[in-house]
Amino acid sequence: MLKLSDFDYTLPGELIAQHPLENREEARLLVVERAAGRITHTCFKQAASFFRKGDLLVLNDTKVLHCRLIGKKRTGGKVEVLLTRRLNGSTFSCLVQPSRTKAGENIFFAGGKVCGKLSARGQISFRQEDADTIYEYGLVPLPPYIKREPVESDKTDYQTVYARNEGALASPTAGLHFTSRLLEDIEEGGVDIAYITLHVGLGTFRPVRCEDITEHKMHPEYFLVPAETCAGIERTKSSGGRIIAAGTTVLRTLETYAGGRKEGNTDIFIYPGYKFRLADCLLTNFHLPKTTLFMLVCAFGGEKLIKQAYREAIGKKYRFYSYGDAMLII
Repeated sequence: MLKLSDFDYTLPGELIAQHPLENREEARLLVVERAAGRITHTCFKQAASFFRKGDLLVLNDTKVLHCRLIGKKRTGGKVEVLLTRRLNGSTFSCLVQPSRTKAGENIFFAGGKVCGKLSARGQISFRQEDADTIYEYGLVPLPPYIKREPVESDKTDYQTVYARNEGALASPTAGLHFTSRLLEDIEEGGVDIAYITLHVGLGTFRPVRCEDITEHKMHPEYFLVPAETCAGIERTKSSGGRIIAAGTTVLRTLETYAGGRKEGNTDIFIYPGYKFRLADCLLTNFHLPKTTLFMLVCAFGGEKLIKQAYREAIGKKYRFYSYGDAMLII
């Protein structure tokens, strides 16, 4: 049995990055070489030196929605609403705090200019014209381990430079380290770049509660592998190049595609023992203990080696989680 407790580790709280670096590409990069069992340390802007001409770098172009709304009841009490999905033209599924907020209550946003009505089914409805512009009044949905309120700069800092398809509730954080200049340098080195879309949902923060991790069920997330990316994958594989997944979302999408699907919802759960079919290398941030993301990285890099890498990262005071440093597994 694969036990949940096997994927636990202790992280000093001061290593959880609360703010991004001023320059994205200056993040530290821990490199794990699986065949040699070697761990080395460099800077993210040197990542391209580990790529080869003919490789394909795959990025997730999802764009984070400003879906966290701060409103008030008619009585003046504060209410926080997280829009999780647009169900139809004017109704959204949502999470509400405080949870005791009653169905049927009106919640006012934007200084009273916008009104939403809660229903008993975890939904909120707006006038059609307000529903179309509601994200303009929202805040960046920073992860719960970032213990501060979002500021104006988070609107760009928590978004990849290539984000274009709106729909994510959390950022594909491995991609946060890329700058436009770095991507240009990578292409000039003979590495092709392709894009997939996977809209990261709240499931990325959902804890695994069963001790036998194989009993855990993933929350489905929408994905798309465009035709040009499919062609790039096939071309790269046929010419002997490597597929480099920039992030766990890309890796999960590629492995879903390897199973014969190009679009839809994926709930693929990757943990040690999984046989990878497509991805050859993985760029990723450092993940929370006992999460599906950490399990995926252990599956890709080898559980023993990845746990060693995490211990080394903690010892060398790497910055962890969304605004933290990065790891490249080759």
